[in-house]
Amino acid sequence: MKKTILCGIFALLAGCADLSQYTTVDSNASAKSKMRACMLSEANEKLQAGTLFTKSISETSDELVNTCLKKLALQAAGISEESQSAAESIIANLKKLK
Repeated sequence: MKKTILCGIFALLAGCADLSQYTTVDSNASAKSKMRACMLSEANEKLQAGTLFTKSISETSDELVNTCLKKLALQAAGISEESQSAAESIIANLKKLK
């Protein structure tokens, strides 16, 4: 119960604060720093969309970790999110033609 309340308070504070200083990191930052920044950014996006608390904390944390792992892996491979999105759009359009 205490963890849920603390997460809620943190989320409310994060939603009101300027998170850009915590969600952006230098390209030379450690993997741990990049992961933390990504997870905070993703959590804030979910909070703004109203989907942060729709699942259990465990499920949501797994989702955040998996999303950020994917993003960081794509960045490490030199593939931007924009390229990933463009590829998904191409596939979706081809699927519609089928």
